[in-house]
Amino acid sequence: MASVHFAGLELGKKPPQAIDLEEAVLGAAMLEKDAIIDIQDLLKPESFYKETHRKIYQAILNLSSSHNPIDIYTVSEELKKTGELEEIGGYYYLTQLTLKVGSAAHIEYHAKIVAQKYIQRDLIRIASETQQEAFDDAIIVDELLDSAQQKIFDLVEGNIHSETRHISGIINEAIKEIEAVHETADGLSGLPSGFSSLDRITLGWQPSDLVIVAARPSMGKTAFVLTMARNMAVDHKIPVAFFSLEMASMQLVKRLLTSETGISSDKIRGGKRISPEEWRTLEQEISKLIEAPLYIDETAALSIFEFRAKARRLVLMHQIKAIFIDYLQLMTGPPNTQGFREQEVSAISRSLKAIAKELKIPIIALSQLNRMVETHGSNKRPQLSHLRESGAIEQDADLVLFIHRPEYFGITEDENGNSTAGLAEIIIAKHRNGATADIKLRFLRDQAKFADGDPTFGQEEDPLPSRPQPTFPSKMNKEYKSKIEISKDFEVQKEDPGDAPF
Repeated sequence: MASVHFAGLELGKKPPQAIDLEEAVLGAAMLEKDAIIDIQDLLKPESFYKETHRKIYQAILNLSSSHNPIDIYTVSEELKKTGELEEIGGYYYLTQLTLKVGSAAHIEYHAKIVAQKYIQRDLIRIASETQQEAFDDAIIVDELLDSAQQKIFDLVEGNIHSETRHISGIINEAIKEIEAVHETADGLSGLPSGFSSLDRITLGWQPSDLVIVAARPSMGKTAFVLTMARNMAVDHKIPVAFFSLEMASMQLVKRLLTSETGISSDKIRGGKRISPEEWRTLEQEISKLIEAPLYIDETAALSIFEFRAKARRLVLMHQIKAIFIDYLQLMTGPPNTQGFREQEVSAISRSLKAIAKELKIPIIALSQLNRMVETHGSNKRPQLSHLRESGAIEQDADLVLFIHRPEYFGITEDENGNSTAGLAEIIIAKHRNGATADIKLRFLRDQAKFADGDPTFGQEEDPLPSRPQPTFPSKMNKEYKSKIEISKDFEVQKEDPGDAPF
């Protein structure tokens, strides 16, 4: 393993270490057959300061993974196989380790201290590397900040261990969540999309969900999610962020102005004169958008690492509750996957799901469909197999929604003879925690937005019905809830040009 430079050594400071506890942990692991179970999720070979101890611990892990017994004899044989027995001091050194153990009962406590010392050393290493890079004028400051933040994030991610919990505590939280949903007027457990017909099926966008909205160009992907972001921010005052990798923020805002005021997009874009009356309308309606908690980022070729850093800051500084990405295939993945497009898109997809889970917010990402959808049957309806460039998108997503407008393909009537003019079908093709369904919305092309209601009948659907207030009997509230109180005693320690024009 390469030597590590620690800042502060020039001042005579020793790196954080606990050699005696490293010896105690290794000795206990060789004395107690099940001791490794208690520490293998806490320690990695690099957690040990002493190189000899890293090799011994790796041998112990090898034995554990192959379900072989762990003792001084098996460890010595494992080290002999790898040619490292003499390097670590031979059988004699292993014997000395077992003699330094008072009791294996404290191995987990000792292991946590060893892990803490490793984290301290890694923080020193990151600080030292950042300091050296800061003196390099060739490195752009933004890249330096992103690199430093990413290193800290990776360190935190690698050392977070969730505790095992007794089911009683989890049930208690579930009951509270169910009661909270019943107390809401709309009965939604997640964030409302602003489309009542869609919310009936999804019950709102759920925390930690990755939602993929996919369609071919010109189906209205951007218009759909932009309408949704507007509904959430303007109508429900939910702070949301919109990452536009394809369109400039000015173009997005002009779309919002078109949909908000009803003034034609040609006039908003400056192609035709706006009348005095339309100016008054614009001034009246624009205040809704100005006051809305909607944040737009137009970084092109956004890397997944930069997105993660920005998302964390948005959640921390602006309490963002949902993030929209337009669109996934324009993001860049980890450097080691670039040049291998399918691997890169798979890495991006996995990372988006991990970020949604980490931040506990829904991430709604647009995705392109391949050209096969245009040759698929007479109705041109998209399927999961049409997701472009990677099957991992389907696997990682909690929901996959397709936008289908029969009118675009020249289909003027549906199977029942109804007109398809202005019809947009939202096809929920995958729903990890609920039902799949086809939802009919209206597509208002001139206003660049979607709206509730089936255009076939010329009227909007009824809003979501109000849900009854909680009706848990008082006996349950008193007796049942007392049984599920959390107890500490139970807790266990662009090939395509994109959407044009809308």
